[in-house]
Amino acid sequence: MQSGHDENSILHKLVPIAHAARDENGDWRDPHDLVEHSHDVGDLAADFAQRFGTDWARIAGRWHDLGKFRPRFQKYIRLVSGFEADAHIKGEAGKAPHSTAGAMLAIEHFDIAGRVLAYLIAGHHAGLDDWFGGLHERFDDPKSREELSESLAEKPPADLLDVGGFNPAAALRAVPGGKDGFALWVRMLFSALVDADFLDTERYMDPDKFVRRNTWPTLEELTPLFDTHMTKLAGQAKPTHVNTLRADILRQCRDAAILEPGLFSLTVPTGGGKTLSSMAFALEHARRHDKRRIIHVIPYTSIIEQTANIFRDIFGDAVIEHHSNAESNPDQETSASRLACENWDAPIVVTTNVQFLESLFASRTSRCRKLHNIVDAVVILDEAQLLPSEFLQPILDVLNLLTRHYGVTVVISTATQPALASRQYFDARQNLRGLDNVREIIADPDALYDALERVEVRLPTDWQQSIEWPQLTEELSAHDSVLAIVNTRKDARALWEAMPQGTLHLSALMCGAHRSQVIQDIKARLKVGTPTRVVSTQLVEAGVDVDFPKVYRALAGLDSLAQAAGRCNREGKLNGKGEVVVFVPPKPAPPGFLRQGENACREVLHDVVDSPLTRSRFAAYFERLYYGCALDKYSICDDLFMAHQKLPADTLAVAFRTAARKFRLIDDEDSLPIVVRYHGKDGQDESIDQWLALLRRDGPQRWLMRKLQRYTVNLHRRQAVPLLDRGDIEEVLPGLYAQIEGSHWVYDEQLGLLPDGKEWAVEDYLM
Repeated sequence: MQSGHDENSILHKLVPIAHAARDENGDWRDPHDLVEHSHDVGDLAADFAQRFGTDWARIAGRWHDLGKFRPRFQKYIRLVSGFEADAHIKGEAGKAPHSTAGAMLAIEHFDIAGRVLAYLIAGHHAGLDDWFGGLHERFDDPKSREELSESLAEKPPADLLDVGGFNPAAALRAVPGGKDGFALWVRMLFSALVDADFLDTERYMDPDKFVRRNTWPTLEELTPLFDTHMTKLAGQAKPTHVNTLRADILRQCRDAAILEPGLFSLTVPTGGGKTLSSMAFALEHARRHDKRRIIHVIPYTSIIEQTANIFRDIFGDAVIEHHSNAESNPDQETSASRLACENWDAPIVVTTNVQFLESLFASRTSRCRKLHNIVDAVVILDEAQLLPSEFLQPILDVLNLLTRHYGVTVVISTATQPALASRQYFDARQNLRGLDNVREIIADPDALYDALERVEVRLPTDWQQSIEWPQLTEELSAHDSVLAIVNTRKDARALWEAMPQGTLHLSALMCGAHRSQVIQDIKARLKVGTPTRVVSTQLVEAGVDVDFPKVYRALAGLDSLAQAAGRCNREGKLNGKGEVVVFVPPKPAPPGFLRQGENACREVLHDVVDSPLTRSRFAAYFERLYYGCALDKYSICDDLFMAHQKLPADTLAVAFRTAARKFRLIDDEDSLPIVVRYHGKDGQDESIDQWLALLRRDGPQRWLMRKLQRYTVNLHRRQAVPLLDRGDIEEVLPGLYAQIEGSHWVYDEQLGLLPDGKEWAVEDYLM
């Protein structure tokens, strides 16, 4: 691309342009030709959609910017481009709208079948909309017809409008999954379109950045790194009973990788090495069945960095870690924030339940952008028992669609399988549509559980009698090394403050970098036998490989008790078994799923005299936990899956935006991400200052947002507002806040973020 053109020559070009921008020297680039952009987006989108709709994606790409041919838009972009580097993405409403013309053309050409393209094209900036209450009314507006007429009057090239022999009405009969699969299929097409649009825009705006995208190694190239790492681990492992079992689990995972793609379960007790063994399965399965990437999904934001670091030690920069802590407000997206969003083009992605599952039901462009890259992937759902019950039916439906029609292999990995493959644990009156043909990787899970039993569990003698913190503190203080796990951040702080000096604290009020440092210290102290007392929330129960001789666990769900037991005598080094003590805390768990788990656990264990953690006992626990629960609490299936709609299926009417708004595992409106000033052992204030300065100057960039994720804490909005009012935090991007330089008292080097000093205004039940 050439630069140095006279500004006036560009502003008066007759050739329709899609974008205009200056280069790094401040000179104008040749403008981005609109016809070229439309063809390139169509070709790229078609390439992304090879498995599920090449023709649909190509036409959507060619027509998505048809409205930019309007004289009104061409005048607008020429006037604004000197001030706004990317008028394409921002596209302020009321100034030069351009996303309706192509949608209207699709309906005019293809009648009802054209609504598929209309969803895609009309939403390529604002996101997928509902048909009724959204697009239907929009297309009835005379201004929409005017936009199409003015665009066609400029005579776009015939080859841009030509659809050849494409017959969308016939093509609709091949929708993956039929009526039930229609909504996911449209979102997949939408993903292909918006990612292609973003990438082609980036190719013009920042060609160097675009070129750097295509440098990922393949899974085939990464496999030797993993094999070398595992060989080294095996050479260093002591010949213990536990390590022998882990080696056999690894072998079984590799052996099972030859099986045909689909749904698998990996049922291994805590401490059995699921993380690395599931990766071994995924790499070998990908090699044998031409899978493109591995997506490891973790339930908690608070522990994602632990797993990501394990994989980075093996695979280096081929791993991206993606969660939503440092994302800006979804209702205030900018050009920079959209281009900075992840599209999961890396070979190994480590992400959270929130990011993965909400993306599968999203309507926003930035969230949907990644979906086409889930196709032909191996997805590992870690700790799958934590899938939220109120969204369980739509989740299972979409997992079935992914494995049946999009080449996805899903591994349901957990120590406490909730038997999602059947109705066994659910109220049959709800007619749960379970997962299809789930194959267990481990040959004999019951025998494995018996072989890996390393603890004795002591249950309360009176399930109704709680223990007060001073009494519990006295018990804990009698042990040199002990881990106490409680249900809330508030409980963790109260118990920690009552403990002897030197007790360590872990909760999600600590940023990821802080938690990692504390966990590293805990492991180092335990390794050399230094007395170590720790008070933690349940974040320590998954993905954190610590090994205590004694663990105390506040009453919770049976699966949580099993996870806590996995932090006790983990390596089987004690003479005899470790001990897990279950106690009733001063206050019950907060209302909701935690309270339901606590009550179900009481019912299942109240008269137990043998081992409470035998694998067969989880059947009774999950039956009680889910009995009577609304497995599609917000009627998302009615919004999305057309077989359940009251409207005729041939209307193709789907409530995309409504369903996305309902499918929130965590209500974003109730929490705010705050970048904190955690010093660490080496001090980080200078780096954080530099990153925040770059964020303010240049807007979000992916590498920068990844850096800031490590120093971000989510806080309840009601707790964050006083900090904002006092000037302790400031908004650096819409929806993203940062601790003010100098307000160091706000972040404690042991407890983490202190919302309001000594007392908390609201119950905070997050980890």
